[in-house]
Amino acid sequence: MTTFALVGAGPGLGLAAARRFGAAGHRVALLSRSVQHQTALVAELARDDVHARGFTADVLDPDSLTTALHEAADTLGPIEILQFSPVPRGDFMKPVLDTAAADLDGPLAFSVKGPLTCVNAVLPGMRELGRGTLLFVNGGSAVRPNPRVAGTSIAFAAESAYVAMLHTALADEDIHAAQLIVPGAISPDAVHSSPKALAELLYGLHTDRKGFRHYAEPMPDPQDGTP
Repeated sequence: MTTFALVGAGPGLGLAAARRFGAAGHRVALLSRSVQHQTALVAELARDDVHARGFTADVLDPDSLTTALHEAADTLGPIEILQFSPVPRGDFMKPVLDTAAADLDGPLAFSVKGPLTCVNAVLPGMRELGRGTLLFVNGGSAVRPNPRVAGTSIAFAAESAYVAMLHTALADEDIHAAQLIVPGAISPDAVHSSPKALAELLYGLHTDRKGFRHYAEPMPDPQDGTP
């Protein structure tokens, strides 16, 4: 039995993804800073007969990420799927003209060093398995820079470049790297961007293994409002 490792475990998309991958027979490792959140999610998943366990880690602390992912593999079984989808902090989202060089330290550590640390931690195990999936979830500013949220726009673009390179470099090893762009807000009432719909889409990226970038829904052109 293999493990689905979720970096950025929360009650919305995180819980829905954990439930979907758990229903497919994977054990679930929930990584977040909050032990209380982990405990609540583990209990929620247990009601669906999903075997889950929490591991404490901070995306801005590479050592804690590496330790948590290694503990998850040792405790639950080899990590076959990694999902990186933590929510960026509000102070990463300053307007571009209010952004100084130091303001990029946090966003880049979060969206570039965090993913790189996670991939380096799980890649040896995936290679030993002979397969794996690396899933990354980003907002629309990853592909269409938004001057109102400069830090995340810059950092998401860098994360996108990293994942695109992974997609190419690992394809021959049957390790699939894919990015899901969610242009708008994640809401239970959304047709395409509800947690349940996104979780199903992420599971499909794992099983179909086609292409690098995928969209939850079309992105409107800011100039004329058309996709």
